[in-house]
Amino acid sequence: MAKQKKIINREISWLHFNGRVLQEAMDPANPLIERLRFLGIFSNNRDEFFRVRVASVKRLIEMENTRYRRDIDFSPKRILKQILKVVEQQEKLYNQTFLEIKDALRKNHVFFVNETEIDEEQGRFVRQFFSEYLRPFLFPIMLKNLKSSDFLRDKFIYLAVVLHDSKGVLDDDYALIMVPTHRFSRFLLLPEKSGKQYVMMLDDVIRFGLDDVFKPFDFDTFSAYTIKITRDAELDIDNDFSKSFYELMSESLEQRKRGLPVRFVYDSEIPETLLKKLLKKLDISGEDSLRGGGRYHNFRDFIGFPSLGKSHLIYPEMKPSPHPLLKKASNILKVIRRQDIMLHYPYQSFQYLVDLLREASIDPKVRAIKMTFYRAAQNSNVINALINAARNGKKVTVFLEIQARFDEKANIYWAGRLKEEGVKIIKNLPGYKVHAKLMLIRRKEEGQNIYYAHISTGNFNESTAKVYADSGLFTANQEIAKEVNMLFHLLESPYTPPKFKHFLVAPYYMRKNIIKLLNTEIKNAKAGKEAWAIIKLNSLVDKKLVRKLSQASNAGVKIQIICRGICVMVPGIRGFSENIEITGVVDKFLEHARVMVFANGGNPKYYISSADWMIRNFDHRFEVACPVFDPKIQEELMLMLQIQLRDNVKARYINSDPINQYKKPAPGEKPVRSQFYLYDYFKKLAETEQSG
Repeated sequence: MAKQKKIINREISWLHFNGRVLQEAMDPANPLIERLRFLGIFSNNRDEFFRVRVASVKRLIEMENTRYRRDIDFSPKRILKQILKVVEQQEKLYNQTFLEIKDALRKNHVFFVNETEIDEEQGRFVRQFFSEYLRPFLFPIMLKNLKSSDFLRDKFIYLAVVLHDSKGVLDDDYALIMVPTHRFSRFLLLPEKSGKQYVMMLDDVIRFGLDDVFKPFDFDTFSAYTIKITRDAELDIDNDFSKSFYELMSESLEQRKRGLPVRFVYDSEIPETLLKKLLKKLDISGEDSLRGGGRYHNFRDFIGFPSLGKSHLIYPEMKPSPHPLLKKASNILKVIRRQDIMLHYPYQSFQYLVDLLREASIDPKVRAIKMTFYRAAQNSNVINALINAARNGKKVTVFLEIQARFDEKANIYWAGRLKEEGVKIIKNLPGYKVHAKLMLIRRKEEGQNIYYAHISTGNFNESTAKVYADSGLFTANQEIAKEVNMLFHLLESPYTPPKFKHFLVAPYYMRKNIIKLLNTEIKNAKAGKEAWAIIKLNSLVDKKLVRKLSQASNAGVKIQIICRGICVMVPGIRGFSENIEITGVVDKFLEHARVMVFANGGNPKYYISSADWMIRNFDHRFEVACPVFDPKIQEELMLMLQIQLRDNVKARYINSDPINQYKKPAPGEKPVRSQFYLYDYFKKLAETEQSG
């Protein structure tokens, strides 16, 4: 009998998480267009996985025979082989799901058509769109003129075109055309006919117009095959101390565009001659870097698939509910001064944060505002509110994490924009990221400084707040607010860390304090006292905490973990994790909040946090876990956790056998879909307060 695994490799665990996203695309209970969008999310996730994680594994393979090999506790070659095996299995399910969704959409009078399937009237429409709008953005590169693959951009698809002369006078020629999805939607909606709607992929629109693109030549037959390159996204930052950190980051972002290819995908119908020419020109080799597929790639674009057809094809609109204590408040600061408030996005409105900043920007008693940003919205009202505050004479200080992966360019822009407006920008810390989500307002009241703080589990980003499930605490508790201020001082002078009474702060002692909290549970369990913990995370990877969780389980501590993403721990193993249950919820919203509750002998301790249980969060990031003292908010948090633990519709058992097994209702038990339950709960709460 094979020995049961106690620990799963993190890369394989991540693929299992993305498998849960794929399950949402496969779930016939989800609306059809939402299933298409889940295919897009799955594809986008997988691309980033290759750009970051697979690229890292390949780097480790190159190091395998060096002196650094001893620091790697797994075989990179074996893991890469396992990765590619899982990816291949998921790809088959993916393609099968796409065909099933297309077939179901046809039954709902929504049709995908390509350039060979449109009629004459549709052809005129497509030709007009191509000529008037698309044609000016198409710039073919003849393959024989290609000197370097550097111009091939990550996240884009290209058409590899064969130019053929049916008369046989000219030899075949070859070209590459980028599909300009940064300018146009991937989906062209054709005119509706008899209640039927038609969708044409932008790649097929280009195929339809290839004769126009190459009309200066004497070729008369064209065929095009989709290709896509995925590059290593790791940033190599030069140690040139004569340059500013912003300059170094900008240069590194340019280097990312020329990162080494880690994967090359192509239409498997591509002629062998053309494929060989492409691989030679792009200098790509190795079976683990190549993947043949279908006619279409870059399904990430399906995230933006249009909401067409009948309403049952998409999720019902779920508008955020007002908070009972804030919906009629003319002065939010006064409300927070009276009592702590916690907002839960997207169930409740993120707009309150923008309103609070707007209020603070014109309040004559407000002297200063401080905020951290990890990922800001593209057109950020939050940042615009800070700019307005600076213009109104407030002292505004911002830490903008320039090293936030894939948001570096946007954050460099915002840092420059804020600086132009007189906002003080705290310098970034090479080697560390600031992941804590903090906001602080200093107000002069009766001759003394009063602080108002906001500590959040998620980004101050109004776009992601519509789809990320996060929680944020607003408080005028001066002990908590002053510790937020202490952390801002720490960011400005990181070499003299203060002692925090309430906050658990990384990279200093967050892990150590969580271990202490678990040790208390172990001690209480051995003494026969109440001993349990409920932990909600995105990722559980840190092996020191895995060992401590195992120790707690063996001592009899009951531990329930809700983990959306990576989880290396296998629950339910005798002598290792038999008192641990791990589930994860993947649904309409992306579960993003981190919450910890410890029994503490009958006097539970509650924390919200920005940190996952990963080495990088504990050792290489500035993170905060903030205690929640208000009994009503504690009760609310516990209610939310219990609802998610009761989820038997969208919850899966993590590292189960089989993988990603759904948690189903027991006989006679009602189905509980936690996100929809919580939406109804907060909606009714607002309505009840209003009627009362």
